[in-house]
Amino acid sequence: MALVNDQQHPGVRPARPHTKVTDDGRRQREVLTYARRGSRLSSPRQQRGWETYAERWVIPDDAVDEPGFAWSDWFGREAPLIVEIGGGVGEATAALAAARPSYDILSLEVWVPGVAESMWRVGEAGASNVRFCSVDAVWTFEHLLAEGSVAEVWTFFPDPWHKTRHHKRRLVNEDNARLIASRLAPGGSWRLATDWLEYAEQMREVLDAEATLEGGVVERWGERPVTKFERKGVAKERTITDLAYRRVT
Repeated sequence: MALVNDQQHPGVRPARPHTKVTDDGRRQREVLTYARRGSRLSSPRQQRGWETYAERWVIPDDAVDEPGFAWSDWFGREAPLIVEIGGGVGEATAALAAARPSYDILSLEVWVPGVAESMWRVGEAGASNVRFCSVDAVWTFEHLLAEGSVAEVWTFFPDPWHKTRHHKRRLVNEDNARLIASRLAPGGSWRLATDWLEYAEQMREVLDAEATLEGGVVERWGERPVTKFERKGVAKERTITDLAYRRVT
């Protein structure tokens, strides 16, 4: 699958994340759905995961700028694509990828130690169908994924940005929902989970309003392993909410 170029300027790649400028050349501050954290690998398995797999499994940020960029070149095959937004330390990534060898899994995660640990977990699970990229997820969906090209999207325990003034940074909003839904193939699914009830209500409100999707709150997805984020939520007596939506048009 080739890079999706800017439709207003065919053949010219759009600005990379964090470098957008206005028409008169001024830098434009973007609202991001995440905060970058430290990149130091702090455990032996993170170090082992990076040393063993990074060269094969990590797609460098600048690779997406190369002419003719294609996901299939990095996976080494053409296969249905699943995109995970925010894989954390890979607890769900490893288990779900190992159960889906016929799918390619693109895990979008900006936290380098999390990527390293995720690779260790994927390797331990015996899977080899995951690639990791730290380019902004919204930008990736907009510019690197064609319409109708994604079989599934997973968004498990995204940052709730619980302070009211930070709600604008939440991943699930009207614009992002429309974008992500457009990249799903007809019949493709978007699975989400959160331990913040108020965010779950926002997710449901936003996704119910997206005309191309149908779905809602569902029973906990049995295939999804219990992650540290879920355990923390349960320990604090928060309600865990799973949602599942399917593209219908």
